[in-house]
Amino acid sequence: MITRLRQRLVADERGSNAAEIVIIAPVIAMLVLVLVAGGRTALADNATQSAAYAAARAASLSRDASTAVTNAEDAARRAMSQSGIACTTLTVSVDASGLNAAIGTTGTVSAAVNCDVSLADITLPGIPGSRTMSSSAASPVDAYRERG
Repeated sequence: MITRLRQRLVADERGSNAAEIVIIAPVIAMLVLVLVAGGRTALADNATQSAAYAAARAASLSRDASTAVTNAEDAARRAMSQSGIACTTLTVSVDASGLNAAIGTTGTVSAAVNCDVSLADITLPGIPGSRTMSSSAASPVDAYRERG
């Protein structure tokens, strides 16, 4: 009698493993996709910050404002390329007014970098198709360097 009862109880649980997997698998897949999106966003943010520092440094080493803008854009694009982040749109804004400071005074050059990162391959509700990463940095201009 006890063996029949035990057999009936075990027989009632047939197929429960399949049901559990059907319920848990989508949750695990969504969790993995959220982690991938977060990791990609963090990497892009770090790369954008690095590009902003590189752009500010390159601009501060320039002799005049027009050269500073060109050098900053080149440095930012090179930094983003080296980091492996593909921006759909990359904009670099440079404030090179610190290059006009009088000799003997320290000027500051700043750069802002905006990078649109595509997240279109991660299709989850609530995750946008792209995200804009923004970073800015400043670099001092040598007080006794010749300026153009």
